[in-house]
Amino acid sequence: MTSFDAGTPCWVDLTVADLEAGKRFYGELFGWTFEAGAEAFGHYTPALKDGKNVAALAPAQGGAPTAWNLYFSTPDVAGLARRVAEAGGKVTGGPFPIADAGTVLQAVDPGGAAFGAWQPGTRAGFELQGAPGSFFWPEIYTRAKADVDPFYETVFGFNGQQISEGTEFDFKLWFAPGAQQPTAGRLQMGAFIPEEVPAHALVYFSVEDTDATVAKIRELGGSVSREPSDSPFGRSALVSDDQGARFAVMGPVKDAS
Repeated sequence: MTSFDAGTPCWVDLTVADLEAGKRFYGELFGWTFEAGAEAFGHYTPALKDGKNVAALAPAQGGAPTAWNLYFSTPDVAGLARRVAEAGGKVTGGPFPIADAGTVLQAVDPGGAAFGAWQPGTRAGFELQGAPGSFFWPEIYTRAKADVDPFYETVFGFNGQQISEGTEFDFKLWFAPGAQQPTAGRLQMGAFIPEEVPAHALVYFSVEDTDATVAKIRELGGSVSREPSDSPFGRSALVSDDQGARFAVMGPVKDAS
């Protein structure tokens, strides 16, 4: 079983109003196939890429918004729940076991962004990541960095590295304890993001060709909030699926030739 260091992203799932429509969209976009969702677990539907677990889709319950959800690995979900409360966040669900697969916690940070934590049992999380059609990178989008930065650094023990600061682009990298590579990023949302966009965890997926993927998203009824652009990390775009769930895609930098 794949293992994940404490504080590292280990899973993503999509809360979706129309499960079948979600399967069609992501099946065509990323080439995912889907296992049958068990009725006992609310038809929670694992998504596979090349036969390996990469995500899941879950029918929305009780008016939950259509959104991608991010989970961090933890060896002690009960202890993490206490730290969430002590650091100014709020536990919104759990901890509760999912059969023998593991124990899940759902929470909200002080800025209002939802996230989850997972203590593994028989399932640790991703079986594939970083390859096209799988999870690539997470960022926390917030309007309250003064509260959110110390929250994550306390709850998960992240070390922070401020990359850019100011009204145009205020971005910070977080490193899990002992990590040499960044674990996640934090973006302070400014005037460049509409006020109606709430704080959220933004999930990036790896793709072979960002421009072709964006064209496919439009073809499938999705939308684009930031067109493809190059960065030191690759060529990315901010998009939404045909039910409004925000996510991002990242591929190689475009060949200037």
